[in-house]
Amino acid sequence: MIKSLFISSTSGCFELQNDLPFYTDREYSLSLNGEIIKTGCKENVFSLFDLKPDTEYALRVDTDKEVFRFKTAAEFCCLNVKDFGAKGDGSTDDTVAIRTAIACLPGNGRLYFPKGTYLTAPLFLKSRMTLEFAEGATLLGSVNKEDYPVIPGVCHDDVKDCDLPFGTFEGIERSMYQSLITAEYASDIYIIGRGTIDGNAQNSKWWTEFKDDPVARPRLVFLNRCFNVTLHGLVIQNSPSWQLHPYFSKYVNFYDLSINAPKNSPNTDACDPEACDNVNIIGCRFSVGDDCIAIKSGKIEVGKKYKQPADHHTIRNCLMQFGHGAITLGSEMGGGVKNLTVNRCIFNATDRGLRIKTRRGRGKDAVIDGILFENIKMTNVLTPIVMNMWYNCCDPDRFSEYVWSREKLPVDDRTPYLGKFTFRNMTCDDCHVCACYCDGLPEMPIEEINVENISFTYSPDAKPGKPAMRNYAEEFCRGGMYFDNVKVLNITDVTVTGPDTEPLITKNVGNVQSRNLICTKA
Repeated sequence: MIKSLFISSTSGCFELQNDLPFYTDREYSLSLNGEIIKTGCKENVFSLFDLKPDTEYALRVDTDKEVFRFKTAAEFCCLNVKDFGAKGDGSTDDTVAIRTAIACLPGNGRLYFPKGTYLTAPLFLKSRMTLEFAEGATLLGSVNKEDYPVIPGVCHDDVKDCDLPFGTFEGIERSMYQSLITAEYASDIYIIGRGTIDGNAQNSKWWTEFKDDPVARPRLVFLNRCFNVTLHGLVIQNSPSWQLHPYFSKYVNFYDLSINAPKNSPNTDACDPEACDNVNIIGCRFSVGDDCIAIKSGKIEVGKKYKQPADHHTIRNCLMQFGHGAITLGSEMGGGVKNLTVNRCIFNATDRGLRIKTRRGRGKDAVIDGILFENIKMTNVLTPIVMNMWYNCCDPDRFSEYVWSREKLPVDDRTPYLGKFTFRNMTCDDCHVCACYCDGLPEMPIEEINVENISFTYSPDAKPGKPAMRNYAEEFCRGGMYFDNVKVLNITDVTVTGPDTEPLITKNVGNVQSRNLICTKA
């Protein structure tokens, strides 16, 4: 059965309904209005492009008897960026032409980029517009730092006597270089097509000269307090830092994207929704130099100021390859993370599968609760599940005794909280370091962890490592499931094959229920 995820004026994204991670169990072909348009399809999520606006279509998958009917959206107009002087030759600076085209584009209009390479400085988008990049079209970021204006972290409204936030990075309000594509306080924006948005950071100094700059590096796409934004079908790559960064935005969708950066590129997270509400990340492929998806909600100051959690996020039918964490929560989670569902995904050769990063000092609003992972396939992931309340990176006091002390400290306004987590119907093959490593605080143990119907096996070439980034972390190799400072732990129908330690290691766990835990030698 076909489910419609997104229909624009010229494209559509669709999902096959099954319980399989990312791929179907057999190839299929697609027919549109009775004509076969694709064969040899394997992925659960697929897209159609070059459709006509305001037009009805009949779509059929050859494995499905029924025809799925849909109608593309109407639009006011379509303008070609070359009509405004853009050359698309990869060497001419097309900034003025593209900015002029965006300024002229009427509401509910589409700006079309035909095949070519459009070299540009940063662009601002406005409400009610579509950018479409044709197959072979690349928006290429300038490598000149002076082309990137500085956006202040906060501006003051003298009339209303209040602050308006504009810039941010790593959980605080701060000045930043404008991202290649930026939208602030805008709505109804669609960025679609089979083209590429390339930050070009590999040919710049963004990855090598940034540590002493008080201004934060640009992202590739930055959306501040936006509403109803969708990116569909594109290749997103080589950002100066995070690739996609929606910030305090609502109803943001990422469908059928490929997001890439070299494995050694610094802080090139693929998609970092921060303090957002209703985010869908479906059918995407990731291969980056840091976390594939990092869900955030600011450090303690931002959490206290706005009390805005990351809420109602869905991640489904995605493929994560390489990267530090396939899906990370934090470490900047001062406003909390709630109601996250991750389903039907494949994690391949990431350092960790689920990676929770928090620490003392994130604050009492830093509540992570209602997290569900199911139907996940992991291969060659060093440690599939990591929950770490001792994270020791990115803060001036990272090595302080307050962060690393294993003593039971007083619970106060700085203490974070981890609630209920469920992991079920997962296979985790060729683990290296640990099957699972969950380490709560003695004064605030993790509330509840449920592990159901999961199998863990180990790589024959497993290498030792530290499962979590914390001070004085111990190394493991082929470690079992490790739990420390947890209130309730439920383990049901779990198989651990070939561990070098006990399959289940518990310390300071209040209530352990283990049913059908099977440990076998390799």
